[in-house]
Amino acid sequence: MTPVRPPTPPAPDPAASPDPDPTADQATKDAMSSPTTVSPADSASTASTLITNIAALVTNDPSLGDRSPLGLIQDAAVVIDGERIAWTGDQRKAPATDNRVDAGGRAVIPGFVDSHSHLVFAGDRTAEFNARMSGRAYSAGGIRTTVAATRAATDGELEANLTRYLREALRQGTTTFETKSGYGLTVEDEARALRIAAAHTDEVTYLGAHIVSPDHAEDPAAYVALVTGEMLDACAPYARWIDVFCEKGAFDGDQARAILTAGRAKGLHPRIHANQLSYGPGVRLAVELDAASADHCTHLTDADVDALANSRTVATLLPGAEFSTRAQWPDARRLLDAGVTVALSTDCNPGSSFTSSVPFCVALAVRDMGMTPDEAVWSATAGGARALRRDDVGRLTPGAYADLALLDAPSHVHLAYRPGVPLVTGVWRRGVRVV
Repeated sequence: MTPVRPPTPPAPDPAASPDPDPTADQATKDAMSSPTTVSPADSASTASTLITNIAALVTNDPSLGDRSPLGLIQDAAVVIDGERIAWTGDQRKAPATDNRVDAGGRAVIPGFVDSHSHLVFAGDRTAEFNARMSGRAYSAGGIRTTVAATRAATDGELEANLTRYLREALRQGTTTFETKSGYGLTVEDEARALRIAAAHTDEVTYLGAHIVSPDHAEDPAAYVALVTGEMLDACAPYARWIDVFCEKGAFDGDQARAILTAGRAKGLHPRIHANQLSYGPGVRLAVELDAASADHCTHLTDADVDALANSRTVATLLPGAEFSTRAQWPDARRLLDAGVTVALSTDCNPGSSFTSSVPFCVALAVRDMGMTPDEAVWSATAGGARALRRDDVGRLTPGAYADLALLDAPSHVHLAYRPGVPLVTGVWRRGVRVV
């Protein structure tokens, strides 16, 4: 469904931007905004551009190149025509174009598709993280701390925070992102979070069911009624997805089913926080409801894995959360060997995974979750697109959006081989170079 969009807000103050180019901040904001339907006339540029001298090109098309899932082409070139990829292949066979960019023997990959984040919030939880990493007890409220700060923030403050993290993610190669509400937990605050998010992405998720609102702590059933009633009515026009945190201490299986079913009746498609902290019904509920993704998937039974393997539901793994909480790593190898489609995402949020870096998550997945470098890069690009049920991003083949990242390295493997190094040296989004 197409979200209702408010007027585009004014560009941030260039003086506050870290970019040396005073137009870069607005260019980034424009680039991260993704209209649902785009015609050639809407393209920022109608000129064609050849990117050549690419050492290794990841297309994610197994019919190309080495015929692997990555569709890896050596000594490659890409042609961008307007917003779309027009051609990929051997650079010696590249067609003529209006413009030419020399990749200098570097690798090119599809832009990362970050299919799980929580970016509409205020405040931070530094003290909580410091205590956790120092082995000290801490009881300042967790998510409730962020809820209080978010409710107190103005719309402008929330949007400034959102665009800050979008710029940060874009510089690291993320060209498509999903983000959620979930830190307002009132009708007004959830709706405004989604309205702000919908100005920047189509992949907007209603997460009124993040936790039971502190206002309804003594009556969870009343809060579920609010989430599936008045709050849903206010939020549905801005969202594509509905999500629920199905976990002990949040919402049980019956509550989660009621929430997701109500959202589906309003035209929102389900996704679900499932099996993060303990074994539970979340994954099988996701499969039952044909959710696009079951996210976290740390504590899985064999039945959970089998259910995922025989469904369209993607298992979205979020290693930043395990890194930041010293929790058990998800077993990506087990899922992949069973035939489950896996995505990698940041889970960027102020409490349990305060990173916007997909390359960092790729390195973690390879080091600690049993993924190969090829699998991790596929999961962070094509896998993320599958988790959003998109086929126009996450790949570099004719007809897909020209969303790509140039790495200062000869191979995509360097994303895991050189962890923590800022390898992304150029980013194109919808055919426009934005980094």
